[in-house]
Formats: sequence, C-alpha cells, structure tokens
Amino acid sequence: MELGLKDKVALVTGASKGIGLAIAKSLAAEGTHVVISARGTDELEQAAQEIRTDGGSVYAIAADVTQPDQVKRLVEQTVTQYGTIHILVNNAGGIGGFLPFDALSDEDWQSVIDLNLMSTVRVTRAALPYMQQQQWGRIINMSSESGVQPDPLMPHYNATKAAIINLTKSLSKAYGKDNILVNVVSPAFIRTPLVKEMMTSRAQEKGLTVSEAEADFLKENRPNIVLGRAGEIDEVAAVAVFLASEAASFVTGSNYRVDGGSVASL
Repeated sequence: MELGLKDKVALVTGASKGIGLAIAKSLAAEGTHVVISARGTDELEQAAQEIRTDGGSVYAIAADVTQPDQVKRLVEQTVTQYGTIHILVNNAGGIGGFLPFDALSDEDWQSVIDLNLMSTVRVTRAALPYMQQQQWGRIINMSSESGVQPDPLMPHYNATKAAIINLTKSLSKAYGKDNILVNVVSPAFIRTPLVKEMMTSRAQEKGLTVSEAEADFLKENRPNIVLGRAGEIDEVAAVAVFLASEAASFVTGSNYRVDGGSVASL
C-alpha cells in the first residue's frame, strides 16, 4: 500500500525511546523527514543515530514540552530545518506515580496535567499555523486505555488521558475545514522500556522469570486483555503511521484503541 508519506515532515515528541521512537522509526522508513524531541540529550542522540543507521532522515531537538519557550523553539527549529510540519505526534507524557487519590497533592496533579495535557495543547498550537497554511495536516495524540477504562490508582494520569481524547475530538471538528485530521491512539500494557523495567522488578520480588512475572501481572491487573499478552511498541507505531498517511484520508476525531481487547465497552 502506498502511504503517501515520502518527503512529508513529522515532529514526534517523547521520541527518545519506547513508543515515540518506534513511531519515528516507522515514519522514517516510509521516507518521512522526522524530527524527534525529548528532554534527555544523550538518549535523544542515540535514538537519532539508530534512525540514521536504518537510512532515515532525522533531526534531533532536545526540548522540554512543559516549557512554552522551549516548545516555540522546537517548532521554529523544525521549520528551519525542513520548511514546515505536516505530521505532529504528541507522544510526550508520563505517569506521575502509582498513587491513590488521597496520596496526591495539588502539585502532583498539576505536574501530570502539564506534562500530558498541556504539552499536547502547546505543541499543537505552535504547529497548527503551518498545517493551515498548506491546507494539509495530521495530528496524532497519544492517550491510553486509562482514558476510557481508568484504574483505581493514578487518577491524575487517568484524567489527563481522558482529556486528551476529548481534546482530540474538539480539534478534529475545529480544523477539518483546513484538511487537518486529528486522531488519538490509546494503547494498553505495551512492552515499553518502563514496562520491561517494572516486570523485571516484579520478577525479582516474586522469584519468577520475567515472562512469568508478566503473565502474573496480566492475570492480576489486566484480565480483560482478551489476547492474553502485552502489546509491542511496533504494533502501536503501525496504527500511528496509518493515521499519518493518505490511507487514512477520511478518518478524523477517532480513538484507535491498541489494547488487545482490554477495554470492555463499545
């Protein structure tokens, strides 16, 4: 299938590892010029080198998307390097701790809101004028199954992921007239570096192998995943690349759940 991504310009935040890096690699493999961004310079440069080694066109910009001045610089440097922005993947985010509601302070809430929700708002706001000018754009926001099926823990994280789904729908209605398509991807229990680290720790604590620890975690915490396994980062990336492509030219305002059937509702 021809995806129509050759020579498009994509900006991917939170792209030094995990899902963000997998999306960046997959876009680069389709001939997209990819700008990757994250806070950690060393990991970011390593990620860029991996993409270059695979023959991809990549430019790395270290930036903290919780800081408005750094967001402005990120978008300006992207445009200076490649001329515009066609595709924006708002992947930067974080959990903010596995804590119950009564253990969370106002600062805990504000920190996660700033990192997950407001970073999406800021980068989108900065990139939109370029998409409007060329009358073509793709915005892909990253949420989570927790946005529609929240856990008892991490209510601050769950709330921001629900807000991102809501924001996506609103933006899709506001900018469809400019041929800017806005969609959201909601993964569930994906083998990211963070999840792998968690499973390794669980294995050590319980005297299990990592595979056994993962199966134990799924049984205890994710019994609704009907496929009975964790997802892979490339499985998330494939959906994001589809939404960025011409193959998804009549798709906007949608929530694509890459969750192995975990969300029980329609």
